[in-house]
Amino acid sequence: MKLVTFVRPGGDPAGLPGLMLPGAGLIDLGRASEAFRGLSVLDIVRRNEELLPEALVLSTGEASLPSGSLLKEDEVRLLAPLPRPVSVRDGYAFRQHVETARRNRGLPMIPEFDEFPVFYFTNALAVIGPGELRVGRRRLEKLDFELECFVVIGKRVTNPTLEEADDAILGYGVMNDLSARSLQMEEMKLNLGPAKGKDFATAIGPWLVTKDELASRFSPSPRGNVLHARMTAHVNGIQVSDGNVAQMSWTFAQIVQRAADGVTLEPGEVIGSGTVGTGCFLELNGSGITKDQWLRPGDVVDLAIDGLGTLTNTIVEDSAR
Repeated sequence: MKLVTFVRPGGDPAGLPGLMLPGAGLIDLGRASEAFRGLSVLDIVRRNEELLPEALVLSTGEASLPSGSLLKEDEVRLLAPLPRPVSVRDGYAFRQHVETARRNRGLPMIPEFDEFPVFYFTNALAVIGPGELRVGRRRLEKLDFELECFVVIGKRVTNPTLEEADDAILGYGVMNDLSARSLQMEEMKLNLGPAKGKDFATAIGPWLVTKDELASRFSPSPRGNVLHARMTAHVNGIQVSDGNVAQMSWTFAQIVQRAADGVTLEPGEVIGSGTVGTGCFLELNGSGITKDQWLRPGDVVDLAIDGLGTLTNTIVEDSAR
């Protein structure tokens, strides 16, 4: 199933929960069933064992839909599937990206990369979905996209085994870990990780795909499940990135296991994969594939992952920011 948060014209700006049926429209879950009335996608994630079976019945047509509950895609605007997640962590799981970015800065590959998966926290209150990315001029200095996959936790978990970590994942989606490189390069010198270079926006969407829909794309491994899904990025219609989720050196199970070491993960927490190899201008420029190219107002960024959809954002300068 593809869970979305959407807005009707003139409707509640916080959005409503829905199920996307690509090519067939969108089910307004609150209108389709009393069980979803007044809920958000985050509520559904928290109560997924109770509510997702009913959503599945609605999505398969086994139950007749009430009048007005099936909408056309062009009648709504999609927000992030989880506009206010419980938290957002972002990993660093693709060796190619890490190794290339370090080599371009004249640095050897850091051996600790192979010892444990790492992540940083970013601003869960600055999550956006498809559509406009409104940024101020300071962040337009070397503004970059980052092509990533994300997962959403659907089950409370502490100190899990890899099997339990995989089981705690509810679904997957496309992430754009937007980065203001000029700010990031300044603050990283202080060795506390990215902050102002990242905290202005993280885009996720266009929907959250429950993992049952991706069963044919998984292969088991001693490190946990591996998702096989091509990842591409286009800027203004020109392809600039190409990779695969399966190229992660650390699986999502391993990242979840690390994140839940000594702490409890709760349903509704988001965890990103980190950037796939070739998945940002910082890496591409440093490798000479692109030449000092950064995102500018008017640019359209399309990030696509097979089975998870395409996340599209348009860059807009906002003088108020």
